Amino acid sequence: MKNAFVLILFSAAFLLSACKKTETKTIETKIDVKNPEKFVVDSIKVNDSVKFNEVLSVNYSAKMLVFPTLKDKALLDSIYYDKKGIADYSKAGLQKFLDKDKAEFFSSVKQDSKDWISDIDRSQTWESGSFMKLISQTDDFLQIEYLYTSYEGGAHGNYSFNTRVFDLKNNRKLDLKDITTMSKEKLEELLMKNINKIPSGTTDSDGAVNNSEMILVEVIPTNKDFYFDEKNLYFHYSPYEIAAFAAGDIVIPISWEELKGTINPEFKKRMKIN
Repeated sequence: MKNAFVLILFSAAFLLSACKKTETKTIETKIDVKNPEKFVVDSIKVNDSVKFNEVLSVNYSAKMLVFPTLKDKALLDSIYYDKKGIADYSKAGLQKFLDKDKAEFFSSVKQDSKDWISDIDRSQTWESGSFMKLISQTDDFLQIEYLYTSYEGGAHGNYSFNTRVFDLKNNRKLDLKDITTMSKEKLEELLMKNINKIPSGTTDSDGAVNNSEMILVEVIPTNKDFYFDEKNLYFHYSPYEIAAFAAGDIVIPISWEELKGTINPEFKKRMKIN
């Protein structure tokens, strides 16, 4: 009877121990489940000016987007490709970079202007600007527009655009070949065909002017400044790139229907293109 009682106690202890191990394993499994981090976009701005004398002032403006949830260095290097020497992509790090860039810009203008600043005969403000703008972030595609502005005397200032698309799923910049296999020649035909679909807003004494009336090239080349939405692939051209400065920047759409049969299957699936 004693042996039987000991056996019962041993069996009960074993079962209790087994139950405890099962409960512990369940708790650990729940702890290990991690929710994906939400995509976050922030920004920093700098706007400052220096007056060198009674006729010349210089203005520095910048806006940079900040992506605190992106950690891949190669991806971040590509996003801030135009800002050399950034070691820290945090908000504080990017702010420090802009403050340093501003100081170096003012110093360089002051140094370079020593020989000719006395020749300026009218009051003017020279400018340097760089601005990042979020076009969209959907289906793990991050699309950014980069605008650069400048004025250093003359009849008018200058500006130009760059546009980049980043694949957040694969941590890399997207190339045109990742979207379509259509030949360069066929794309050029579509660009010329569609050039007037989005007016640039240019007008003369007779009213609105078509983009095609101001182009300076016989063939509109595909460029790296493309972006897209649920309807079209867009190519963005800066002043002087394909047309006179008066035309401004020109955006030309090519619809997914026009690209039918050449769209990359993975891209088509992610963008839900029929």
